[in-house]
Amino acid sequence: MAGFTDLQDPHLSVFSYPLPDGVRPSALAHRIGMSRQATNYLITQMEALGYLERRATEGGGERRLVHLTERGWQVGEVIFACLRDLQAEWAEAIGPERFDDFMDVLRRLAADEQQVLSSQ
Repeated sequence: MAGFTDLQDPHLSVFSYPLPDGVRPSALAHRIGMSRQATNYLITQMEALGYLERRATEGGGERRLVHLTERGWQVGEVIFACLRDLQAEWAEAIGPERFDDFMDVLRRLAADEQQVLSSQ
């Protein structure tokens, strides 16, 4: 993928929206539907590859948050550029009004899903 040949399929789940910058590893695990143990293993792999880093919270406690590195942000930009291209292609295929309606439905479904997740 665009020069990021060291990424494997499980790594790509980490780059789902919103990008994981300043999140707890347990929140990332929940978001991508993996166990905490599997997610920590994935984070460790991605740290070694230079896409993520864990940083201590500002209070200096032992709690560490996951942040994207510059290389991780580059992957996010490539993904979002591909999505923008795909959206433009679909809008051209079905017309801008129908595409806007489609995007409104997707946003509504995403908001509903977020509300369900936040109530758990």
